[in-house]
Amino acid sequence: MPLPFSVASLPVVRSLRWLLPLALFAGAFGCTPSAQALDSSELAFEGQNYRVVHLDLKREQLTLHWRNPQNGQPFGDIETLRQWGAAHGQRLMFAANAGIYDRMFAPLGLYVENGKTVVPLNLAHGNPASGNFSMLPNGVFAIYPDGHAAVRTSSAFKADAKPAQWATQSGPMLLIDGKLNEQFVDDSSSLKWRSGVCVRTPTDVEFAVSEAPVNFHTFGRLFRDKLGCRDALYLDGSISQLYVDGEGYTGAPAMLVKPYAGIFAVFARK
Repeated sequence: MPLPFSVASLPVVRSLRWLLPLALFAGAFGCTPSAQALDSSELAFEGQNYRVVHLDLKREQLTLHWRNPQNGQPFGDIETLRQWGAAHGQRLMFAANAGIYDRMFAPLGLYVENGKTVVPLNLAHGNPASGNFSMLPNGVFAIYPDGHAAVRTSSAFKADAKPAQWATQSGPMLLIDGKLNEQFVDDSSSLKWRSGVCVRTPTDVEFAVSEAPVNFHTFGRLFRDKLGCRDALYLDGSISQLYVDGEGYTGAPAMLVKPYAGIFAVFARK
């Protein structure tokens, strides 16, 4: 039986009542809402500014990327990774350079990507003058299959013998059980843009990068005294940057940035 009226004949208010559920239905199934913004802030500590990004691993999936899985070529930089994600329907929400690498642009220590150990744990004791990785103890940032993360000294990580889902080895450790690395000198003149990571709880991860050059001692105290961390790992200096969607890059000037051998990332579906 035909209706005695058409939708077009409805009053405007009644028409909106019909259209609103249809719009909600289309929004739910026709497109994905924009990704939730990350917890990113600028913090001041002892006269310097830092960009700090807090990740809740219960909400955000943190991954590591070195080479394009399609062609085996290193991503090298955050922009290339962002474009790759966009081509695969993913929006890059956060990125940061991972652990220290060698002159061949390969990770210098442990590198685990999606459960596969690409580079094994490196326990070689080198000369500290040869690079920060040899300033002992160095350490590992790892995310395990259960979704929990940890920062451990390299020797403690080996002793734990727990397989990681994602891991990068770098150095030196900034904090070990709440104490600054004994190698650090309070008034050191070695000033660089520096990045690091800590795990405050098994699912709360803090990344930080300095917005101006600082020394190791100051950077370690940022994690201990401002961020409340007990174990923190240095990622790199001079070339370090953080990327946050909507905010762009923070850290070292673009002219200093060189290709990365590993990149942390948080992607969201478009």
